[in-house]
Amino acid sequence: MVGLVAGCRSCGGRLTVTMADLGLQPASNAFVESQAAIHQEKRYPLRAKVCETCKLVQLDFDVAPQELFGNYVYFSSYSDDWLAHAKAYCEMAQKRFALGPLSLVVELASNDGYLLKNFLKMGIAVLGIDPSDTVAAAAEKIGVPTLVQFFGKSVAQELARQGRQADLIIANNVLAHVPQLNDFVAGLALILRPSGSVTIEFPHLLELIRQVEFDTIYHEHYSYFSLYAIEQVFRRHHLRIYDLERLSTHGGSLRIFASHAHRSNLQDSVSLRELRAQETAAGLAELPTYLQFAKRVDECRDSLREFLAGAKRDGKRVAAYGAAAKGNTLLNFCGVTPQDISIVADRNPHKQRKLLPGTHIPVVSPEELMQAKPDYVLILPWNLRDEIRQQLAGITAWGGRFVTPVPLVHIYA
Repeated sequence: MVGLVAGCRSCGGRLTVTMADLGLQPASNAFVESQAAIHQEKRYPLRAKVCETCKLVQLDFDVAPQELFGNYVYFSSYSDDWLAHAKAYCEMAQKRFALGPLSLVVELASNDGYLLKNFLKMGIAVLGIDPSDTVAAAAEKIGVPTLVQFFGKSVAQELARQGRQADLIIANNVLAHVPQLNDFVAGLALILRPSGSVTIEFPHLLELIRQVEFDTIYHEHYSYFSLYAIEQVFRRHHLRIYDLERLSTHGGSLRIFASHAHRSNLQDSVSLRELRAQETAAGLAELPTYLQFAKRVDECRDSLREFLAGAKRDGKRVAAYGAAAKGNTLLNFCGVTPQDISIVADRNPHKQRKLLPGTHIPVVSPEELMQAKPDYVLILPWNLRDEIRQQLAGITAWGGRFVTPVPLVHIYA
């Protein structure tokens, strides 16, 4: 479906409560090739709504998946911290699930093979599934077999027919990217072996609310999950969550462990029971909790606008680092222009020499940022701030300072 969403993508309930209205925005990874192409840019409503019934937070306007993911320019391998996170996960999973030469690991949204390559080195068979031929080609180049498909029930049925069921299914930061949520989760159940497990990582809605991480709302993210909401989806498809871990990634994420519902030998973990209670105490099952969020979003916007106006008034130059999707949501919502921020640097060569969607700020290499010697570097992927501050530590040579924008502007000494 493309366009306005009639009902909740999980339970079909009514979407009458608005958590955040971020206006008309372009797709966050729809980089503009040149000044001449600006007039072709499309903008769509960006609103996060809350289901009255199951409390799933979701966008109420869908952009065609092909437009969002067809020529994807996000490559996981350009973040050192994320590569280390993936490697540690694989080592944990191999031991916990006793994976070996007869096992099959399937990753959904496998990107450029950055994670599955670790299992290959262990002698474990893998299969990646990703809708972007751009990143799939990079994965194939390093030996990771990849299906270029949008995963769902039909793809799962074909894999099951071929006998390609998985001992472990991995879906990191993909569930939010799925417009047809029930179709996707039904597919998980079809390709999971009876004794297998699914692990899924996603930014935790509770942390999004607490830290005012509204910039993680963009058209690629159709849904925003609490444990309360996702357990309802899984039960519908005879899957159950039996354990979870809390992660620091993406401003605060969850890694859930799920299995077929019939596996009575798996008891709910202490951490799972604790988080259920914590979400209840935080009011995630109550609609008024979500209505309070918009005011805090406006405060964040005002904080960034005041900082940029002050820098301009003082004759200071501001550059940004990280041409990330979250940064594009932030910059567009705050009405930032190239007069406020002259350049944004990114390590990914697929983004360089292009313009940010909406704001049309030029994307350059980190080397060019260092040559420009800005007074301030605004870190847009604030979840990677420690890694970025280390990479660009040289800005202190001319008195440059780092800035993060969420939940309010913070200038580092």
